[in-house]
Amino acid sequence: MRVRTLELAVGGFMLIGLLAIIFLALRVSGLSMNASEETYRVVAKFENIGGLTVRAKVTMAGVTIGRVSNIYLDQEDFVGVVEMDIYQQFDNLSSDTSAAILTAGVLGEKYIGLIQGAELDNLVDGSEIYNTQSALVLEDLIAKFLVGRVSDEP
Repeated sequence: MRVRTLELAVGGFMLIGLLAIIFLALRVSGLSMNASEETYRVVAKFENIGGLTVRAKVTMAGVTIGRVSNIYLDQEDFVGVVEMDIYQQFDNLSSDTSAAILTAGVLGEKYIGLIQGAELDNLVDGSEIYNTQSALVLEDLIAKFLVGRVSDEP
């Protein structure tokens, strides 16, 4: 009887551990168990996406309001095109909303930050955000700094 109780306790502990690992894997990957959330898609073009990935967060004022759904290169303009799925509850974003690719911390993950505009018209499914700011690439900044330092020396 005592062996059976011990086996049940170990089995329960293993089950809880497995569920915890699945939960953490979903949180780290950015996936959600709630796949039925309604969204609408908006597009933005950037000169340099600088390491932005699919499923990256789209935020406004620090609150996640959507996810990056697709990234590709525009074959005509040769710029990066980012498609974002914005949660339907945030359907009041103005048509002159601006988007910037930001970094969480110094070397953290890239995400898109939106800033609300002043227009009365709202973004709808298929709208494009025209006011964009590309990612700041750390390597480019270091190279500019070093070139500036070298050119200043006699």
